[in-house]
Amino acid sequence: MTSTDSPVDLAPELQDPHVLGTDEMAALLRTGTWTRYAGIGDSIVAGIRQPAPGYADLSWADRVAAALRAVNPDLEFRNFAERDLPAARIRATQLEPALAFRPDIALVVVGGNDLLGRTFDTPAVETEQARIISALRTRGCTVVTMGLFDNTWTPYVDDKYKVVMKQRLQEFSDLTRRVTERMGGLYVDLPAHPAGREPIFATDGLHLNARGHAIVATEVVRKLGAYLAAKQS
Repeated sequence: MTSTDSPVDLAPELQDPHVLGTDEMAALLRTGTWTRYAGIGDSIVAGIRQPAPGYADLSWADRVAAALRAVNPDLEFRNFAERDLPAARIRATQLEPALAFRPDIALVVVGGNDLLGRTFDTPAVETEQARIISALRTRGCTVVTMGLFDNTWTPYVDDKYKVVMKQRLQEFSDLTRRVTERMGGLYVDLPAHPAGREPIFATDGLHLNARGHAIVATEVVRKLGAYLAAKQS
């Protein structure tokens, strides 16, 4: 959020039932002790988005960083993500630098570009995800992953791709959940979110708009808050 933003400018965001405010996020994360936060992935984590009127033009990863900093102002955040990379390239180019950063929390979204190819090799993507998550979890890092919203109902996806894309999106989300839960990570179930049928998508047919990013950040923080609450009980 820039210094020129005002509550009036951001009225839609402030009134959005699917978006938590700064204080609400901080309350959910108040017992968190994370100090080093890493982002690993493709354009989803890198923050590619389309502006949306009434919403701060921030990526979900940056919003999560702000929420974590509200609890720990000294938090360090490094986003290693790069757009257009398939799962194998993400692991090859980002995992070692991320491990060298020594994160205690990481947001990992890997395989989105793979499902855009002529074929979608789900076992290969699952293997790459497992390698990344395992390496982080072995070092005690909290790992957050997510499924992907289904955008095939929108006019931005060509009709001839809708059926196959819907199937692949479900396969991606299912394999991500499997790997994450097997390795003790935290999976954010975006496909089940009611906002998935609302105006959250960019017109490029692939990414989210700023509202979508605000919603994803909220769901990540909710998941982290539930994790922290479970630890306290």
